[in-house]
Amino acid sequence: MAYWFIFCKTDILLIKQDEQNYTIPLSEECPIKIHPWTHIMSTSRMEDGTEVRTLRIDNPSEGLQIADNCNIKKEQLEQCPLRQSYYKLPANLYDKAGKCQELIYWDANTQFCGVCGSPMKMHTEISKRCTNCGKEVWPQLATAVITLIHKGDEVLLVRGKNYRSKFYGLVAGFVETGETLEQAVHREVMEETGINITNLRYFGSQPWPYPSGIMIGYHADYVSGDIHIQKEELTQGGWFTRENLPTIPEPLSIARMLIDDWLGKDTAQGVSLKDQNKEY
Repeated sequence: MAYWFIFCKTDILLIKQDEQNYTIPLSEECPIKIHPWTHIMSTSRMEDGTEVRTLRIDNPSEGLQIADNCNIKKEQLEQCPLRQSYYKLPANLYDKAGKCQELIYWDANTQFCGVCGSPMKMHTEISKRCTNCGKEVWPQLATAVITLIHKGDEVLLVRGKNYRSKFYGLVAGFVETGETLEQAVHREVMEETGINITNLRYFGSQPWPYPSGIMIGYHADYVSGDIHIQKEELTQGGWFTRENLPTIPEPLSIARMLIDDWLGKDTAQGVSLKDQNKEY
């Protein structure tokens, strides 16, 4: 038996068990009819040893078709955006769905060799080799840092230009070559807000499969400087107390976990991040 993580564009296929519970299709063979040339990928097993397979299908104009000898009913199938599946799936299945999405994204963007242009072929479950020159590639992660800055009873929250809704988040940015995570935090904070910080405290890390990143979270303390928002990245920013918080990020993000940690709340993922920190 294997879990089948099936994606159609950015949606993942779920099985609706009842009004409140969802899962991922579990069967010997692919639960839906697919083309013979569909690329099925395997990845690391679930903690209980169950195999994991993933694939991408084109948007079916005639609708999904249940495979022969599959006991899943068509009315149980539901396509759901990966972000929204966080609120429907158990945490371990959501996490694995994110990894599968990252593998599919990597597969679609490494069809040809970056050196000689020849076709790439799967070599292991997580690597490809050029059919001509032998160059090997593995899935790449974009590393980013994200920081909750404290100033007495206040924290710094900002609004990014690319935010889809009117929530405030945290200062964040990608790590550049040749710098440490801590150097990246100081640089991003200075570039985006113009303030100086100190006393960085590692909070935790989170895979961010949108499309393929990892977020490293920190708490930090304000030292000096007035806020000067970087207009290319942000639209607003300011200091907020617990009593006057604006709309904050969704529970699935490490930004929200950092804020909840400051508020003294435990989100399900936030607890696991703090437990993870204790282990190392």
